Amino acid sequence: MKITRLLGAVLAGLVLVPLVPGIAVAETPRWQLCRDIANRWPSTDERTECAVVTVPVDYAKPDGRTVDIAISRVKASGSREGVILVNPGGPGGSGMELPNSLLRSEAAGIGVHHDLIGFAPRGVGYSAAVACEDDWTQPDPSLSEKEKARFEADRDGRNHQRCVAEDPEFVRNLTTATIARDMDRIRIALGEEKIGYYGISWGTALGAQYRTLFDAHVDKMLLDSVMPPDLDLVEMDRAQLTARENTFAEFAAWIARHDDVYRFGTTQAVVTKALLDLRARQTSRLDAFDGLLTETRRDWASSARRLVALRDGASTLEALPHQEKRGFGWDADQTGFSPFQQTSVLCNDSAGTRDFDEVWTARLRLIELLPLSGRYGSEAVRCVGWPIPAQPWRFTGGSSPLQLVGHLYEQVTPIGWARETRQRIGGALLTVEDDTHGSLDTLPCAAKAVEFFDTGKVSNDSCPGAPTPPA
Repeated sequence: MKITRLLGAVLAGLVLVPLVPGIAVAETPRWQLCRDIANRWPSTDERTECAVVTVPVDYAKPDGRTVDIAISRVKASGSREGVILVNPGGPGGSGMELPNSLLRSEAAGIGVHHDLIGFAPRGVGYSAAVACEDDWTQPDPSLSEKEKARFEADRDGRNHQRCVAEDPEFVRNLTTATIARDMDRIRIALGEEKIGYYGISWGTALGAQYRTLFDAHVDKMLLDSVMPPDLDLVEMDRAQLTARENTFAEFAAWIARHDDVYRFGTTQAVVTKALLDLRARQTSRLDAFDGLLTETRRDWASSARRLVALRDGASTLEALPHQEKRGFGWDADQTGFSPFQQTSVLCNDSAGTRDFDEVWTARLRLIELLPLSGRYGSEAVRCVGWPIPAQPWRFTGGSSPLQLVGHLYEQVTPIGWARETRQRIGGALLTVEDDTHGSLDTLPCAAKAVEFFDTGKVSNDSCPGAPTPPA
């Protein structure tokens, strides 16, 4: 068994104290500056404190094994009215630095009257985790595309099974529901009857799960870039790639409006044909070329210039200036990111198929339906060979104040998911007119989040995103 406890080895001497009426006795965290105890914490951070909370590995066995969950805190700068737990998404991502990050954002006002509490979910970063090395043996280049994919799926399945075998009990409990129960243990340790919550991306599913289980302990909850109410990785690929295909159509229309600059044509149809003809002439790096066609709005001008260079004589994409690519969807880089925890949570939670042939058939249907984007699905194949039975989400509504935030043109968590989740669990839906994942805290519209946490006022309005740069 390989369980890491980086902070747990440092923070000792937790004491038992009585909490507020109606809450059982719990261990009170011993706070210390993160820079003094946490590996690689910025030495200039003089505000963020760290501690640990001890939780059961399996909540069905409350007297069994325990592990430590790392938490962080930045105290309210004004009159304190409560706490807000924050999570940046993933799964696999750590929220330890998120309180400090939010205080540098347009949403900084939420930290005036609230302590901001970050945490590293079990399996991530400073919290208890399984250490496991993967085998990255590559398939024989002579194999067909399908057989290469089967080889990789079988290889990854063996990796999964080996990692699960390191600690089956711990990995079986890497679920959204269990992490929501860990959040409630954090609430109890903090001595709070109710908590606020600000979750982004997968953090919205975590919030929906917490509200399902512990609605009476929610003060106010804001969920930005909302996950669907049901998790099926085949359907996830379909929804994300459909949004990506739609982005290409919107990009072509934008280029047509700027024909004086790019000279691809004056209508969407003409530009689409010109770009697809240029695509057909690519002999290498088709994935990078397709990335140019489906970039977010802030990169449209840069992408269009690179396409012009290809059209006008650049022989390959490699000959063009380098453009740094951001991670897509669940693969975005985050501090303390754990790929194995991400796979564990998604596969433990997903009700979708784990059969390679069914996944491959779904891929072929997507390629036929979405000729540009269909081949880039990466989620459905993730759980082939996963050995633990699924524990699907069962979200329900509640009475606590709930603000959902959806992004109209986004590819990572398409706007349809926010609408479906609202139908399932209620709440108000604020629509941001952009295509940027989890961007609320970067926009002036973040003032609505501050108002929500201060007053409980929800919004069903829309607000603009960052403007598209000029052509």
